[in-house]
Amino acid sequence: MVDSSGEDGMRLLVVGLDAGCRPVLEPLFESGTIPTLREVFETGASGPLESQIPPWTASAWPSLFTGKNPGKHGVYDFLSFDGYDWDVVNATHVRARPVWELLSEHGHPSVVVNVPVTHPPGEFDGALIPGMTAPEDPDCHPPGILEDVKLACGGYRVYPQSGPEPDRSIEGYERTIEYRGKAFRYLSRRIEPDFGFLQFQQTDSVFHERPGDREAIEAVYGAVDRQVDATIEELEPENVLIVSDHGIGTVSGPEFRVNEYLRERGDVVARNGGEGMPNWTKSWENDLLEGENAGEHGASPLEHAMNAAARVGLTTQRVAAALDRVGLKEPIGRRVPNDMIRAASEQVDFPQSRVYMRSKSELGLRINLEDREPDGLVPQAEYEAVREAVIEELSDVRTPDGEPVFDAVEPRETYFEGPYLEDAPDVVTVPADFDIAVTADVGQGRFGEPMEPWNHKRTGVVAASGPAFDESESLAEANPTIFDVAPTICSLFDVPIDAAMDGTPLPIVEGTVEAEYPAYEPKPIAATDDSAVEDRLSDLGYL
Repeated sequence: MVDSSGEDGMRLLVVGLDAGCRPVLEPLFESGTIPTLREVFETGASGPLESQIPPWTASAWPSLFTGKNPGKHGVYDFLSFDGYDWDVVNATHVRARPVWELLSEHGHPSVVVNVPVTHPPGEFDGALIPGMTAPEDPDCHPPGILEDVKLACGGYRVYPQSGPEPDRSIEGYERTIEYRGKAFRYLSRRIEPDFGFLQFQQTDSVFHERPGDREAIEAVYGAVDRQVDATIEELEPENVLIVSDHGIGTVSGPEFRVNEYLRERGDVVARNGGEGMPNWTKSWENDLLEGENAGEHGASPLEHAMNAAARVGLTTQRVAAALDRVGLKEPIGRRVPNDMIRAASEQVDFPQSRVYMRSKSELGLRINLEDREPDGLVPQAEYEAVREAVIEELSDVRTPDGEPVFDAVEPRETYFEGPYLEDAPDVVTVPADFDIAVTADVGQGRFGEPMEPWNHKRTGVVAASGPAFDESESLAEANPTIFDVAPTICSLFDVPIDAAMDGTPLPIVEGTVEAEYPAYEPKPIAATDDSAVEDRLSDLGYL
């Protein structure tokens, strides 16, 4: 399947399967849905690939393509916070060198398509079309290349909703995946890269948008397999490496609402009427192509009315509870835009709270610290005592069935280190087996039914095929992590590994030397300024 005869072709093709994992792949292998992927796994070396904490797309892919933990690259979540203000993260928030830029410095051009958190792209030898957190019709590298891609491939889209097919339709998924593969092959013919990185997001989003829908899952993975097969057939890469950023699976435990717990503890103060931090209730009716700047929503007359209702206690949480009793919660919720939901929700009042969860996909708590936050309430001298008390108490929290809610509640230093440690949550909360949904909601009980029946798991997959890999080596026993992918890529190209990387080369390649690289100089941090991106993430349940 992999041709090793060419000297001038693509030396390495990396295929990214967002949320790819054995429990999802095995039934698809057995059914014959994904024969190309199955061949890579069965003829090459394969094994589990452990994600980081938090195992969420926006932070995990930067960790994978930089080889560094969030404390070194700076992205912990889909959101970035400046005091109590927030914005959706983009490539300017990634403060570490992507592996394709490192390869470029050593004379190796790359083509990168659809990798998350790569908009706006940096300068390097090659071409890049950004993935998730980019707007539709994003800036690409080199400028103008997206127009060429659309002409050559009959179109392109970052998100399925931008097409003529119905929202969340199988046809929309398949068309988006088809564009992805065609664009990658077109750019590879044009650039003739040494390194290619083609990522597929729908292998994750189908589980959030159509949870447990076997027909949709098979259609998505079948479409991905066809594009991988066409890419290998046409480009004949010498080596193929398949990676995922995390796994996915069912959530059989309850939902634990951390901020509600913290409110009962006396740490969180909530407000009504859209005046505090949004509770990130999942939105139902948003168009990716519409919306104002992220975080800068003007209130409509309906929002003003819902704000007023919330101030007198008629919150969306109370309305939802009443609707649920008569079986109307979901049908009505699907017709209420996200901003309307937020306008009438109870929300965390950050400045008035002592400890709170800012965002559920951050998987941690922030202390409202004096001289650090704009209106810090906790004196610096009390920081460690407050943090230790929260850690001790949360560690003992049990579900209604008496099971631990968390596998670990730890100081941030346990999981992160680097110049951007200060941006991390002060306390990291790791749910038990990722089988409990931890959310930032307030206004309901401490426990409840999970809003999403599927969510991320920590274990993904890696598979490697080609002459550069020692396929006899066992990856299952090596305990590889996503931090090991970038050093492995460097080793395959005999490029010195950045000594600041946190991973090591997988045992299937001969590791190259380490080197100290000059400090990375990323672009100044820029606002995403696109509420359509925020709405897309909220549609998927991340916000």
